[in-house]
Amino acid sequence: MPRPSGRSQKVGDQLQRELSEIIHRELRDPRVGLITLTGVDVSADCAYATVYFTCLDADQVKAAKAGLERATGFLRTQLGKRIKLWMTPELKFVYDESVERGDRLSRLIDSANKSHPGQPADPEKG
Repeated sequence: MPRPSGRSQKVGDQLQRELSEIIHRELRDPRVGLITLTGVDVSADCAYATVYFTCLDADQVKAAKAGLERATGFLRTQLGKRIKLWMTPELKFVYDESVERGDRLSRLIDSANKSHPGQPADPEKG
Protein backbone atom coordinates (compact mmCIF):
# COMPACT_ATOMS: atom_id res chain seq x y z
CA MET A 1 0.00 0.00 0.00
CA PRO A 2 1.50 3.36 -0.95
CA ARG A 3 2.22 5.84 1.81
CA PRO A 4 -0.09 8.84 1.82
CA SER A 5 1.36 12.13 0.68
CA GLY A 6 1.82 14.95 3.17
CA ARG A 7 -1.34 16.69 2.04
CA SER A 8 -3.41 13.49 2.10
CA GLN A 9 -2.14 12.74 5.60
CA LYS A 10 -3.04 16.25 6.84
CA VAL A 11 -6.50 16.08 5.27
CA GLY A 12 -7.01 12.61 6.78
CA ASP A 13 -6.02 13.84 10.24
CA GLN A 14 -8.37 16.80 9.96
CA LEU A 15 -11.21 14.58 8.72
CA GLN A 16 -10.66 12.23 11.65
CA ARG A 17 -10.84 15.08 14.18
CA GLU A 18 -13.94 16.61 12.65
CA LEU A 19 -15.74 13.28 12.13
CA SER A 20 -15.05 12.27 15.73
CA GLU A 21 -16.58 15.49 16.98
CA ILE A 22 -19.61 15.27 14.65
CA ILE A 23 -20.28 11.62 15.54
CA HIS A 24 -20.04 12.15 19.28
CA ARG A 25 -21.85 15.50 19.49
CA GLU A 26 -24.35 15.59 16.65
CA LEU A 27 -25.11 12.08 15.41
CA ARG A 28 -28.22 10.76 17.15
CA ASP A 29 -28.12 7.15 15.93
CA PRO A 30 -28.00 4.83 18.97
CA ARG A 31 -26.34 2.08 16.88
CA VAL A 32 -23.19 4.17 16.58
CA GLY A 33 -22.82 4.46 20.36
CA LEU A 34 -19.29 4.10 21.70
CA ILE A 35 -17.00 4.01 18.69
CA THR A 36 -13.50 5.35 18.23
CA LEU A 37 -12.11 6.49 14.92
CA THR A 38 -8.61 5.03 14.61
CA GLY A 39 -7.57 6.57 11.30
CA VAL A 40 -8.59 8.02 7.96
CA ASP A 41 -6.88 7.23 4.67
CA VAL A 42 -7.55 9.79 1.94
CA SER A 43 -6.99 9.22 -1.77
CA ALA A 44 -4.42 11.43 -3.51
CA ASP A 45 -7.17 13.53 -5.14
CA CYS A 46 -9.11 13.74 -1.84
CA ALA A 47 -12.20 12.29 -3.51
CA TYR A 48 -12.39 9.22 -1.27
CA ALA A 49 -11.73 8.61 2.41
CA THR A 50 -11.61 5.28 4.20
CA VAL A 51 -12.53 5.79 7.84
CA TYR A 52 -11.34 3.11 10.28
CA PHE A 53 -13.25 2.61 13.53
CA THR A 54 -13.36 0.33 16.57
CA CYS A 55 -16.18 -0.42 18.98
CA LEU A 56 -16.05 -0.80 22.72
CA ASP A 57 -18.28 -3.87 22.36
CA ALA A 58 -17.22 -6.21 19.52
CA ASP A 59 -20.82 -7.47 19.25
CA GLN A 60 -21.92 -3.99 18.10
CA VAL A 61 -19.64 -3.78 15.02
CA LYS A 62 -22.30 -4.62 12.41
CA ALA A 63 -24.86 -2.27 13.96
CA ALA A 64 -22.31 0.54 14.30
CA LYS A 65 -21.18 0.14 10.68
CA ALA A 66 -24.81 0.18 9.51
CA GLY A 67 -25.43 3.36 11.53
CA LEU A 68 -22.34 5.04 10.10
CA GLU A 69 -23.25 4.07 6.55
CA ARG A 70 -26.80 5.35 7.05
CA ALA A 71 -25.41 8.68 8.32
CA THR A 72 -22.87 9.12 5.50
CA GLY A 73 -24.84 11.90 3.80
CA PHE A 74 -25.24 13.82 7.05
CA LEU A 75 -21.56 13.36 7.92
CA ARG A 76 -20.40 14.56 4.49
CA THR A 77 -22.68 17.60 4.70
CA GLN A 78 -21.30 18.52 8.13
CA LEU A 79 -17.71 17.98 6.93
CA GLY A 80 -18.38 20.24 3.95
CA LYS A 81 -19.45 23.02 6.31
CA ARG A 82 -16.40 22.62 8.54
CA ILE A 83 -13.53 21.83 6.17
CA LYS A 84 -12.72 23.88 3.11
CA LEU A 85 -11.92 21.39 0.36
CA TRP A 86 -12.63 21.51 -3.34
CA MET A 87 -14.80 18.43 -2.86
CA THR A 88 -15.91 16.62 0.28
CA PRO A 89 -14.64 13.05 0.00
CA GLU A 90 -16.92 10.05 -0.24
CA LEU A 91 -16.73 8.15 3.03
CA LYS A 92 -16.25 4.41 3.42
CA PHE A 93 -16.33 2.95 6.94
CA VAL A 94 -14.18 -0.07 7.78
CA TYR A 95 -13.91 -1.87 11.11
CA ASP A 96 -10.31 -1.70 12.34
CA GLU A 97 -9.38 -5.16 13.57
CA SER A 98 -5.84 -4.18 14.60
CA VAL A 99 -6.87 -3.20 18.15
CA GLU A 100 -8.76 -6.45 18.65
CA ARG A 101 -5.90 -8.46 17.12
CA GLY A 102 -3.37 -6.73 19.40
CA ASP A 103 -5.50 -7.45 22.46
CA ARG A 104 -5.81 -11.12 21.46
CA LEU A 105 -2.03 -11.41 20.95
CA SER A 106 -1.39 -9.75 24.31
CA ARG A 107 -3.68 -12.26 26.04
CA LEU A 108 -1.92 -15.16 24.27
CA ILE A 109 1.48 -13.90 25.42
CA ASP A 110 0.20 -13.47 28.99
CA SER A 111 -1.23 -17.01 29.04
CA ALA A 112 2.02 -18.44 27.61
CA ASN A 113 4.01 -16.65 30.32
CA LYS A 114 1.69 -18.02 33.03
CA SER A 115 1.96 -21.58 31.71
CA HIS A 116 5.80 -21.46 31.84
CA PRO A 117 6.53 -19.65 35.13
CA GLY A 118 10.05 -21.13 35.47
CA GLN A 119 11.22 -19.59 32.20
CA PRO A 120 13.12 -16.29 32.48
CA ALA A 121 11.43 -13.32 30.82
CA ASP A 122 14.58 -12.47 28.84
CA PRO A 123 16.56 -15.44 27.45
CA GLU A 124 19.69 -13.23 27.15
CA LYS A 125 19.73 -12.67 30.92
CA GLY A 126 18.74 -16.23 31.93
